[in-house]
Amino acid sequence: MKVAIVTESFLPRVNGVTGSVCRVLEHLAAHGHEALVVAPGPAPSSYAGARVAPVRGMALPCYPTFAVGVPTRRVTAILRDFGPDVVHLASPLVLGASGLAAANRLGVPAAAVFQTDVAGFARRYGLRGADPIIWWWLRRLHGRAALTLAPSTPVLAELERRGVPRLARWGRGVDRARFHPSHRSAEVRARLAPDGVALVGYVGRLAAEKRPGLLTRLVGIPGARLVVVGDGPEEGRLRRLMPDAVFTGFRTGTELSELVASLDVFVHTGADDTFCQAVQEGLASGVPVVAAAAGGPLDLVRPGVNGLLYAPDDGGELRAAVATLVDDVRTRRRMAVQAAESVRGRDWETVCGELMGHYRDLVHGAADRPAESAA
Repeated sequence: MKVAIVTESFLPRVNGVTGSVCRVLEHLAAHGHEALVVAPGPAPSSYAGARVAPVRGMALPCYPTFAVGVPTRRVTAILRDFGPDVVHLASPLVLGASGLAAANRLGVPAAAVFQTDVAGFARRYGLRGADPIIWWWLRRLHGRAALTLAPSTPVLAELERRGVPRLARWGRGVDRARFHPSHRSAEVRARLAPDGVALVGYVGRLAAEKRPGLLTRLVGIPGARLVVVGDGPEEGRLRRLMPDAVFTGFRTGTELSELVASLDVFVHTGADDTFCQAVQEGLASGVPVVAAAAGGPLDLVRPGVNGLLYAPDDGGELRAAVATLVDDVRTRRRMAVQAAESVRGRDWETVCGELMGHYRDLVHGAADRPAESAA
């Protein structure tokens, strides 16, 4: 099969969209399929054997480190030359609209992967009241795709409520070699908590859409030390507000694997996550998770089994949930075992196999094709 992936974000920018696209490309290469990537530049010339065709990118004014591709009809020429069987639109918004228009012009089915809560993102950056026009655009965009794939049941329900047609669920995988309890490190724990206190950790971007300011509600919990893994525009302010917390900066590879597995409690503050890969990686590492009861974490966290949920805007409830796990070592250890068990069967090989099934259905006409072209 020949698969063209048009993505709003790609390397060297690291985020959930980029990560899932990379895993899909690796799967396609491993199984003998041919792939092409259209992404905002700058970008590498290839990845996992797939050629990357860069288009002009534009940084968002409110988030300079995040760029989106500028719409261009050149995408049609790129796809025509490649001749794909299916077009994969990764979190389509701007460049994805060009990819969808190109697919429809060429008569190629397109699968649109809904991955970013754009309306929630806009609200976090002060664009209040923009929900109606954002959802009008998303409904128009996804309504012209042959299939929209939602990452979690709450998002699937929201898309149905918003009138988006032709929906299916496609979750995200986790690398169970990279994120596993075996990476728990006595050395890391001794360095971060020489006095033996519980390590309470956050892993992710330090940016408004992740609401990291809620971490300040965890300051001063007896018997706990806060570890913050990641960087972003909020880092300076958080360092001032939490002088006793450990800030590791952005980490990858073995270092990240050891940091996550060495935590005692994994905290997630975001409330607009359509899936939340960070939560799944924490669970795979054998760490009970405390997350907001909203979006993707509702599919991942089973309260009292592998973690706890708190009302999204209730910092007091967040603090109480974390303090409960810090105080109760026995419950924490029980949840740690069940956390790792809860992600069994969610490896990327399995999840990408499900995606290939959706591709095959599209290619063989199992999904209704939209008659109208996206302009």
